[in-house]
Amino acid sequence: MRVFYFTEQAYPDAWSAPDQSLRITLPNRHCDPRVAHELYKRYHDEWVVADKLGYHIMINEHHSTPTCLSVSSNISLAILARITQKARLLALGVPLANRVDPLRVAEELSMIDVISGGRLEMGFVRGVPYEASAAVNSPIRMMDRLWEAHDLILKAMTTHDGPFPFEGEFFNYRNVNVWPRPLQQPHPPVWITASSARSMAATAERGYVAATFLTGYATKPLFDAYRDAWRKKHDGEAPADRLAYLGMCAIGKTEAEARRRAAHCLETIASNTRIAPAFRNPPGYATIADNVRFMKSGSVQRPSATKSGRFVNLGAATIDDLIDAGVVFCGTPGQVLEQIGDFHHAVGAFDNLLMMIQCAALSHEETIDSMNLFAEGVMPHLDGLASAMHEQPVKRSVAAG
Repeated sequence: MRVFYFTEQAYPDAWSAPDQSLRITLPNRHCDPRVAHELYKRYHDEWVVADKLGYHIMINEHHSTPTCLSVSSNISLAILARITQKARLLALGVPLANRVDPLRVAEELSMIDVISGGRLEMGFVRGVPYEASAAVNSPIRMMDRLWEAHDLILKAMTTHDGPFPFEGEFFNYRNVNVWPRPLQQPHPPVWITASSARSMAATAERGYVAATFLTGYATKPLFDAYRDAWRKKHDGEAPADRLAYLGMCAIGKTEAEARRRAAHCLETIASNTRIAPAFRNPPGYATIADNVRFMKSGSVQRPSATKSGRFVNLGAATIDDLIDAGVVFCGTPGQVLEQIGDFHHAVGAFDNLLMMIQCAALSHEETIDSMNLFAEGVMPHLDGLASAMHEQPVKRSVAAG
């Protein structure tokens, strides 16, 4: 199982601004560039440590918000391509539907792949609903824009016999000729984030890695939709390395220490609820089925589910709710391993675990300690997780100490 270390690179000092949406409209007077400079340095230092500890690295991007200082996945990836040595470098992702120039994206990703020595994993995402306005973009038909941009990028990366024109519904180019071409042939691996059975099926049909975020035990029907679509399209079982799950991790030498660190997970989730109503669910972004689901759950956030099937509203959940739902893996290394094992057994085999270990204001020292605890006490046991779950329950003592 591959483990990707993830942080949203938060600027938590601005989260205390009263009665303010933390997305889109918070004035940047709340940002001290000198503080941001120090935060960027510490986050990059932590990625270097992650690389040395054997993690792979995941990057994302958001805009007009103190919840995520990464405004360009590709800039972060370009830096990481030079300062890391072994880690696979994953962007989840590049919001293609909000990009006005996907050819530039193809050029940048190809350049990053060459600089990194062929370690890039390309993650394409639609983008969150509240950033459509910041991108001056319509939320309608965003998936159509994403797939057309995707088609252009892959054709640009895999065409080696001279320039070609591209005439699409959304994007038009007279002369496409990417230099340098990517090191990985025919192109770097492609990931897509998926949160519905329909998007899972579309990703499976193309043979790409499908990732779902914080969906807890509601991940099982999503993964099952992927597996069903794979069987129909590819006449066989979906490989486990085609599936990925992102959860949060609060780990400590003691359970009490881990639960203190888990408070930062709660703060991160709470920050995602501080969105002005006008931006939460713009008309045309969500399907009718999704809107029905949102109304039933009382939240515009997709609810997670516990193993017993109880739905959990992330914005109102306690840490115990989140542990029960498989959204946060929390405790000592042994407890975290047991929780991951239970989750893996319940949702079925997947080989990519995306771990958000640094959340909110978790300090540099605590982040490094958490990374070491997970790397030493959990990671060595993950490769044999599937077979161990079939033979006997994972014991807490396996990763203790």
